[in-house]
Amino acid sequence: MDIKAPDLGVESAEVSEIMVEIGDIIAKDDNIVLLESDKASVEVPSSAAGKVTKISVAIGDQVSEGMVLIELESADDSAESNDENAAEEQEANSTDDVKPESKPEPVATESKQSESAAKPAANAGKATTHALPDLGVDEAQVSEIMVSVGDTVSAEQSILLIESDKASVEVPAPVAGKIEKILVEAGDMVANGQDFIVIMASGTDDASDSESEAPKPQESAPAKTEDKPAAKTTGEPKQAAKPTNTDTAASKTEGKLTEAQVNEKLVDVYAGPAVRKLARQLGVDITQVNGSALNDRILKEDLFAHVKSSLAKQKAAPVSSNAVGSGLPKLPDMSNAEIWGETETQDLSRLQKVSIPQLNYNTLLPQVTQFDLSDITETEKLRGELKGGMKAEGIGFTILAFVVKATAYALTQHPRFNSHLSDDNTQVILRKSVNMGIAVATDDGLIVPVIKNVQDKGLKQIAIEIGELAVKARDKKLSTKDLQGASFTISSQGNLGGTAFTPLVNWPQVGILGVSEASMQPRWDAKTQSFEPRLMLPLSLSYDHRVINGADAAVFTRYIATLLADPRRILI
Repeated sequence: MDIKAPDLGVESAEVSEIMVEIGDIIAKDDNIVLLESDKASVEVPSSAAGKVTKISVAIGDQVSEGMVLIELESADDSAESNDENAAEEQEANSTDDVKPESKPEPVATESKQSESAAKPAANAGKATTHALPDLGVDEAQVSEIMVSVGDTVSAEQSILLIESDKASVEVPAPVAGKIEKILVEAGDMVANGQDFIVIMASGTDDASDSESEAPKPQESAPAKTEDKPAAKTTGEPKQAAKPTNTDTAASKTEGKLTEAQVNEKLVDVYAGPAVRKLARQLGVDITQVNGSALNDRILKEDLFAHVKSSLAKQKAAPVSSNAVGSGLPKLPDMSNAEIWGETETQDLSRLQKVSIPQLNYNTLLPQVTQFDLSDITETEKLRGELKGGMKAEGIGFTILAFVVKATAYALTQHPRFNSHLSDDNTQVILRKSVNMGIAVATDDGLIVPVIKNVQDKGLKQIAIEIGELAVKARDKKLSTKDLQGASFTISSQGNLGGTAFTPLVNWPQVGILGVSEASMQPRWDAKTQSFEPRLMLPLSLSYDHRVINGADAAVFTRYIATLLADPRRILI
């Protein structure tokens, strides 16, 4: 049978490591390949048990959903083959003067092994360990565990609340059944593909923990045991199996002490997203780090070792030793009430805390903001004519739907605003589709769900998706895919007031459009030679000046303003 790549959450990913060999006997959910995209390193598990007969990919290949990774001889076929071999050997032994007690042990071992390999197919409802889905980030924190051991859950019922620097996301139960074990605790940092729960599927008799966690086929074959990857606990695949000369505990301590503002020129080296992110946080030039893993792959331990070595060579304390987080100096001592007065400490929300590192990236971006006004008088009249019918269908039809549609069209005409700057600052990566991030204010902070392929959608569909995503964001029901893949962002302040503001570019995007409250203003009409009241909408475009020139930003902002003034232009 063919084992194919699942939905990766991205269009394609690179094969970084192959974890099996031809001839290996694997169980269902055993990891077979390590894939890396620009968002995460993901271990892909096998969807079936059996013997590996062919490996269809090589390290460095780009794979996408549905591509064949390996081919298996099914566990059932292996069991039948082993049974036949056992029968033949037993018949041969019966012709010799050998007592039953002296029959060769390998026959029994192979029979047990084939039975074990066949169990997942024959007893699909037994207790199964399940792994976390793609979280869309390198790691996230378990904020809340919503179930207990012994609880009965239904499929898709929320069982964990995971919080990252992008959102609070509820992880659903992969199957219906009884909770046998919970493998994580509140406060734990978890990664994509990490085992987190054991569930006894519904419709089968309960089994003891020893039965539900019976050894996998390869565990009965000592020769293969050491070739299998270590259990996933940190999100860095096979990290435990790669020996280094690093004193990990000491290195991690040193690494935390040197966390400073990001100051690195990214280059194309052999390291995963988690390692690259850590290098940015530590301010390490990753090109100067020696990798200790296969093919000189750089691990987190290599970064810590590099930092430790650098500190040892420095005679004086680092300049940034007194800096925290973004590189700012520590606050002064405010305990003296005569000078500072009374103070009170309030905790930030978890979402606000994890958003700070992302916001700190803006200190490294040469960001500029372009302001403009759009006359939306006629567009507002059109919206007024249409909103009654929309409201009857339960659709909220705000001016934001027009802004999203007009901006998406403008991005197709000015593709550089729908792009990313390459790590080595030598290329611009143009996005072929417009995935629009929509900033939504929640009680916990700002969150940015994404509407995919906006360029192909009409005003009604855009309005529907804006409403759905806003509700899911406030109810903490957004999935990881709802938060991934934005190529541009819109932040609308609605009717909150104000005339303009400077939105922050959400790296790695190169632009963001801020929309303030519309107001009636007098505008000179050359035809009538008089002032007329017009509804004017303030626009604020912030952009990465490394990619966007000031003149181009002015033209782009005016183009959006023109489209909003007369939406019929979008139809031309």
